[in-house]
Amino acid sequence: MSILRFSNLARFVAATCLTSLVAQGATVTKSDEARLASVVAYANQVLADASDHYHKEPTPLLANGVDVYSKQQLKWIYPDGKEAVMSDFVEQQNLMRVLAALTDLTGDPKFKAAAKAQYAYYFAHYQDTSGLLQWGGHRFVDLQSLAVMGFSGPPDSPHELKNAYPYYDLMFEVNPEATKRFITGFWNAHVFNWRTLEVSRHGEYGHEPGPHWNNPFDDPAPFFETKGLSFLDAGNDLIYSGAMLYKLTGDQGALLWTKRLAHQFVKARDPQTKLGAYQYTQPRKTEEPKDDSITLSWMGDRAKRQFGPDFPGHVVLEATMLLKRLAMTIYSENALMQLQLGQDLGRDGKDLLDWTHEGMAAFAHYARISGTNLLRPMLTDGTDLTDFVVKRNGYYESKGQKLTAYRATPELMIAYARGFMITGDSALWTMARDIAADSDLGEIGNAPGQGVKVNLKTKSADPFALFSMLDLYRQTHADDYLQLARAIGDNIVAQKYHHGYFTPFEDTIYASVNAIEPYALLALDATIKGTPDKVPNFINGYGFFSGAYKFPSGQSKRINDDLLYRPRKSAPNLPFERLSNNTEG
Repeated sequence: MSILRFSNLARFVAATCLTSLVAQGATVTKSDEARLASVVAYANQVLADASDHYHKEPTPLLANGVDVYSKQQLKWIYPDGKEAVMSDFVEQQNLMRVLAALTDLTGDPKFKAAAKAQYAYYFAHYQDTSGLLQWGGHRFVDLQSLAVMGFSGPPDSPHELKNAYPYYDLMFEVNPEATKRFITGFWNAHVFNWRTLEVSRHGEYGHEPGPHWNNPFDDPAPFFETKGLSFLDAGNDLIYSGAMLYKLTGDQGALLWTKRLAHQFVKARDPQTKLGAYQYTQPRKTEEPKDDSITLSWMGDRAKRQFGPDFPGHVVLEATMLLKRLAMTIYSENALMQLQLGQDLGRDGKDLLDWTHEGMAAFAHYARISGTNLLRPMLTDGTDLTDFVVKRNGYYESKGQKLTAYRATPELMIAYARGFMITGDSALWTMARDIAADSDLGEIGNAPGQGVKVNLKTKSADPFALFSMLDLYRQTHADDYLQLARAIGDNIVAQKYHHGYFTPFEDTIYASVNAIEPYALLALDATIKGTPDKVPNFINGYGFFSGAYKFPSGQSKRINDDLLYRPRKSAPNLPFERLSNNTEG
């Protein structure tokens, strides 16, 4: 199949969905049955171990993590010693998708019923008058007391979602009105100024409920100063929620403002390179920092402070930095989400597809180091920051640290493979192809389904790689992709299924209930059986919690909760080795 012919197919796919061309399912083998059995066992384990053990009439809420050895539930320990069992529902949205899909695949109603019960309970007990839910980056429910906890203890913390992508389809099925109230409340709380679309990743509870779509809009130029930080990973959730509200209800105002917000990030791209942008504003400076280690946003743009003096003549702002973490947010997380929305919304999603394609093509052109699978740290004007030694402390790195090229991984490959199948742009396919080769997956073809020679002996247990192969199989029916997906799936079970959970190592102590490995295995099972629509399309949502945490040594430090899933029996002090520099969540 030529690139041109595949491009025509891709345009048809864009008008329908990634799963619409799947043929009859393949023969189910004993290995296939064993993989599904591991997910069923995992779901049963979670529902048993992570459930509410504290009340005579248990709630349907679940803990975020479980000690796989003792079965104790993960606790957040505050600097004053107070402990709370973490039940942050936004960090369980992959699990909700897994539970719903398990019912659809196995016919056992208990799994989806457990997911629906969680949404119903949250709507009944933890929805603010504004519509916001008590969850996110700075709030959770203590499963022991059922009290809402903030990052410093009492519920005094803001609302925040970053790349969480709640399962709105199931939320809407459970309670359409409550779902609409949440999404409109979400926008109301995070949009500080509708005329300029000044947004912040932090939103206040208690706002007047209801949509504000009828506000005027001035369509401002990028990089204006604001109180809030327009982080893309927070913008992603606003974009996704607004588009889903339109998809579920036909709300034209939600679609209009969703596109306006998405376009703000597009306008902030460098006009020549089309790279970026992680932000479209810059923080307003209201206080002078005492030293470089203080990086609070109200002390001015952190990139300008840390790197501006070193690059005279360049626009150096947080919005123009393109280091690894920022690049992954733009070209994997945002790209996957907007590619999916572009397909789901049909003609109404064309702008999202076009903007996403333009950005991904620019990154493939400027970031890739020829002859390698490495990517450059950059400014969005294309300035190469590889091997630059940081000259002062700050938000991004410590003084003396060297900025290095980084490896492109299957987390990018899935976005670039999907992007090619929609656009037919061979530059996107080249990127995906090179990542596959460097990731022990073999040759995925000079075009999808053409010249394929995958490595069926791969050691890869990467769920992003598995999802990528399923995408390719569903569009080409080339059996090599399905066989490679099966091999990766077998590796996931062999390498990551431990003590009834999916963890990075056999001796990992705490398992997260939001793991994506069982999600990938279910997508594989559904594809094999010819029913891929029974598993929601993967867009890489995860969520986080950030706050001050007291370690066993007595030391307290602001961390993200993913650090608590790192300790192993063989390395119990691992969290001390990776304490975050970042002082703001």
